[in-house]
Amino acid sequence: MVKFTSIALAVLLAGVSGTVIAQDKPSLTVYTYDGFASEWGPGVPLKEGFEKTCGCTINFVAADSSIGALRRAQLEGTSTEADIILGLDTAIAGEARATGLFADHGLDLSGLDTPEPWVDAQFAPFDYSHFAFMYDTDKTTTPPASFEEMIALPDDTKIVIQDPRSSTPGMGVMLWVKAAYGDRAGEIWQGLKPKILTITRDWSEAYALFLDGEADMVLSYTTSPAYHIFDEGDHTIKAALFDEGHFPQIEVAGVLKSSPHQDLAKSFLAYLTSPEGQAVIPTTNWMFPVVDLGDALDASFKDLPQPTKTLTLPEAEVIANSPAWIDEMLGALQ
Repeated sequence: MVKFTSIALAVLLAGVSGTVIAQDKPSLTVYTYDGFASEWGPGVPLKEGFEKTCGCTINFVAADSSIGALRRAQLEGTSTEADIILGLDTAIAGEARATGLFADHGLDLSGLDTPEPWVDAQFAPFDYSHFAFMYDTDKTTTPPASFEEMIALPDDTKIVIQDPRSSTPGMGVMLWVKAAYGDRAGEIWQGLKPKILTITRDWSEAYALFLDGEADMVLSYTTSPAYHIFDEGDHTIKAALFDEGHFPQIEVAGVLKSSPHQDLAKSFLAYLTSPEGQAVIPTTNWMFPVVDLGDALDASFKDLPQPTKTLTLPEAEVIANSPAWIDEMLGALQ
């Protein structure tokens, strides 16, 4: 998930490890997105926790998005310094898998708490939520309960979404509409066109427009209100729940075959999915953990309304059709 810290601060860390690395310690390099590696993101406490036991140094290298991190590793090929790419999601995992860059993780992740049983041999999940549109109850008293109701909103309604070519939420909303409406997806996008204020490159820009009052609704996550409750004591930001269901985002991490530190990288994935690692996620990445934290889950998450229906699409279908579906979406909005 793209994070609130990138709005609160314009300062992003290119890496959270020190510049001097002891020669006798292996260094594990993790390519990720900027919010994860930021000063208030999950990267800092995860680095501290893992380094206590690994005898290593973790170096987070941030791109503007997880898609950007993947593209960088693709360009670098086997010469990449990355051992792990962290922050991809299941919508682009198939494309990432097809590159042949990723090794099997060899972990038993069958007991994790994800929207569907986890069986992926290359990618380990570390958090999840569902895509949803945020609104402010002070401005919107009756939110739409479907995409069709969103189309029927007053003409002056302004909605912000993200670009599916550069943003995982943008890809997610494209797949959400396709999963919900199939061949009618283009019609839905055409109906939404008058309401779309802009399509931003990333989540941070879109959410900032919403918080600044430039937009009435913004594409984000069902867990996004937890940030406002926890950090600001603000209960006015809500997620609109749609009758047709919601598409999930499950964020994942994978080990590159080219990594010279295969065992260490896989140990980091094991730590990331452990109760200790997962305890970091909710109030730094504002997503649900993939293990049951019980009473340790912050109260800001516990009463958040969640979808009763989860929509999915087969990975092979997403790989085969995503370029055409993106063209359909963007063409309808032009």
